[in-house]
Amino acid sequence: MQGSDWAQIALVVVLLAILVPLLGSYMAKVYGDGPAPGDRLMLPVERLFYRICRVDPDQEQRWTVYAFSMLAFSMVGAVILYVLQRVQTSLPLNPTHVPRVGEALSFNTAVSFLTNTDWQSYYPESTMSHLTQMAGLTVQNFGSAAVGMAVAVALIRGIARRHADTLGNFWVDLTRSITRVLLPISFIVAIVYLSQGVVQNFHGFEVIKTLEGKLQVIPGGPAASQEAIKMLGTNGGGFWNANSAHPISNPNGITSVLGLVLIFLIPFALVYTYGKFIGSMRQALVIASVMVALIAITTSLAVAFETNGNPKLDRLGVDQKATSTQSGGNLEGKEVRFGAPISAVWGSGATHTSNGSVNSMHDSFTPLGGMMPLINMKLGEVSPGGVGVGLNGILILVLMSVFIAGLMVGRTPEYLGKKIMAADVKLVVLYTLAMPVAVLVAAGIAIVTPTVLNVSIWNPGPHGFTEVLYAFTSAGNNNGSAFAGITANTQWMNTALGLTILVGRFFLIIPILAIAGRAARKESVAPSAGTFPTDTPLFGVLLFGVTVILAGLTFFPALALGPIVEQLGV
Repeated sequence: MQGSDWAQIALVVVLLAILVPLLGSYMAKVYGDGPAPGDRLMLPVERLFYRICRVDPDQEQRWTVYAFSMLAFSMVGAVILYVLQRVQTSLPLNPTHVPRVGEALSFNTAVSFLTNTDWQSYYPESTMSHLTQMAGLTVQNFGSAAVGMAVAVALIRGIARRHADTLGNFWVDLTRSITRVLLPISFIVAIVYLSQGVVQNFHGFEVIKTLEGKLQVIPGGPAASQEAIKMLGTNGGGFWNANSAHPISNPNGITSVLGLVLIFLIPFALVYTYGKFIGSMRQALVIASVMVALIAITTSLAVAFETNGNPKLDRLGVDQKATSTQSGGNLEGKEVRFGAPISAVWGSGATHTSNGSVNSMHDSFTPLGGMMPLINMKLGEVSPGGVGVGLNGILILVLMSVFIAGLMVGRTPEYLGKKIMAADVKLVVLYTLAMPVAVLVAAGIAIVTPTVLNVSIWNPGPHGFTEVLYAFTSAGNNNGSAFAGITANTQWMNTALGLTILVGRFFLIIPILAIAGRAARKESVAPSAGTFPTDTPLFGVLLFGVTVILAGLTFFPALALGPIVEQLGV
């Protein structure tokens, strides 16, 4: 790694250290019961929205009503986006004259953007009109991120409250997530992107003559506005197929650093918000420390594997005694503007969150380098995960760790003074099983399906298996990144991935809200000599161990059949 690479990483860390406490404190006020910043400007707008939708903002909801509201909002959004794709040829702002989208692909895209996955089985610039990109995909980028934040806030309230039957109002939490957090920050970020050369217009394809006298096609469109929420909301779906590797999507080091900061900003800030709500920043620090440890380990490994170069190319050297690695690292599928180190850092960051954007092709990573993003997703989207859902996931693992600690000391497990009962543990188990079952069953079926074998998989052997496993892991964790060597735009793959996406989103959110509802009704008990403290480094080690062991026991056999055996076979 060069000095410029270290400088970019250091700048990202410093900016996050400054911005996370500021945004975390701000969100604690936004979602709190008292006055919030921006009330004078935004309250009239929000009240107008409530009147139009006939929502009583002062009426709080039980967890069941909160869940029903969330599902209703999501279903309506999916239907609108599906219809918009099907009729886009008859609508304005279609300068490239793209045709309507097929049924299976429309379903896949609708549920993908609905769930913050943003899986793209298509080339955006030749499939979606500008109107579909703006009114459909970008709107869902805001909506899906806001849903994740609202559910996280509901869980925080459930843990923080005592003898309460309600978790807040979904429509208020949703609205405030958009008006107070996502929109203001995205507006500023979009202006920064514009200043750095990211496109924002309504043009189609512009054909120009270069200095060499050759013709080149320059794409246009309202990209900067979508890029801003794509990164901030950990969405990841690109305006162009090359995503953040595209030179007019991610032009330089400034936008690269900004993108990495935005990926982590809200997920870590919500941990800070959690500490403010429960009145214990030590609890939040333990959770954040585990997240940082997971990021540091897998990112370091990814950088090491990619900067050491392709082992097969190294073996082709003339001097068999040479120990030097491939110059510049493994640069296949990478932009020279970023190089191997920053490409590995971005790939790791985008999969530690649910962002899923790419500034290089993960399919061209070394076998073990490509395994790192795969492992990041298999951890369960907790390090720090996507906006909202990352905090939800780590808190589920906190409850599991508390339960294991309770078994060790022979007492009923407690967290923040609330006893963890059998029903709570069953919901935790349901949460932890939903994603692995969906991913492994779907990938297992796919790998023996003729359509997948004959059409989708271009690379036979372990790498082809890894591509399939990566696709369903990405779908089940609502990530959206992919090993691009697989063809996913078939009726079977679009449908199977779409169903996996739905399971990975809603089969996890419902148990979370149920846990939040049960926690809110409980009374806290005073700690005793047998209470296992959850704000100490010892508990952080336990939480780290539970996270890694759970993912390892679940997914190691699949990893052994894919990237590990591929590495051993080079």
